[in-house]
Order: sequence, then structure tokens, then C-alpha cells
Amino acid sequence: MSTLDELRATAHPVRLRLLSLLTGTAMSAAEAGRELQLSQAGASYHLRVLERAGLVRVVEVVRLRGGEAKRYRHESSARPFDPERAESADPVKETAEEHAQYVGAIAEELHRRSALRDQGPQVHIDAELWVDAQTWRRVIALVGEASALLHAQAQAPRTPRTSPVSMTAALFPVRRP
Repeated sequence: MSTLDELRATAHPVRLRLLSLLTGTAMSAAEAGRELQLSQAGASYHLRVLERAGLVRVVEVVRLRGGEAKRYRHESSARPFDPERAESADPVKETAEEHAQYVGAIAEELHRRSALRDQGPQVHIDAELWVDAQTWRRVIALVGEASALLHAQAQAPRTPRTSPVSMTAALFPVRRP
């Protein structure tokens, strides 16, 4: 699947939540629905969209009461971050409307998570700055490494000695005025 297909698939807050949930563990549509307070049918629909885009995959099929349940997993974000790949990536050729939907889904998800904010170490930044190319490459590498570490260490919900955390980052060059 193309990056554009991935962008379209993730332009919905429920699908962003499913990707986060399925990073730490494999779940069926029923299990994911219970965790996110969605119907099984709703969770199943969103999982199929993510599967078609190549963002989740079926990792096992279990027999339940005469039927079968597929368990899905999102693994792509747990790969080590490759700053060279990020450096050479072509910009996504989405329409302005597709980009607005994606950014809207991220904003909606950030708003939901912010309402759940708890005590503990936190970092907040919003900046539009001018920096040299070396500094920018270093920042991209550090944030990419932090993201890969979080995804690689993600656990199933409510695993003992774990806490839910949130990370939202959008780093991109800006056109000169």
C-alpha cells in the first residue's frame, strides 16, 4: 500500500486509537471493541480498513464458540527509526481535504487524550522556528528514536506495573514565507 492509502486509513480518530491499542498486543475485533467501548461490528469495520492499508495484520485465528476470531496487530511503528529513510521520504501527495481530515483526526485524538492527562513527567512544545539543517536532522532522529522506543515497549492495556501514556508529534519543514 502507498503512504497515501495509509494516510487515508488513519484519517479517523477511532483508527488512530486502534493502531495505538494494537501496538502493545494482538486483539480481536470484539476485544478491541470492548477496550475502546465500540461495537464489535464497528471495531471490525475499522480493522478491515487498517488491514487493507497494510497497517495491521492478522497474527492468529482462534476458535470461539463454533466460530473463528482474527487477532490483529500493528507492528510497523516498532521498527527501529531510520533517519536516512525519513530524510529521503517523498512528500505524500494527498489533497488538501485528505490532509485536513488526517490533521483533524490527530487533533481530535489529542483533545480526547488531553482530557485524561495525569500527574507525572510531561513535555509540551508548539514551535515554528528557524534552525540549521544539522539541528533539524538531529531533532528528527531523536523524536523518531523516542517514537520507535515507545512502540517497541508497548504492553497490553492494564498490564501490571505499566501506565497509559500519550505521544503526539508532527515534525515537518515549513515553506519559506
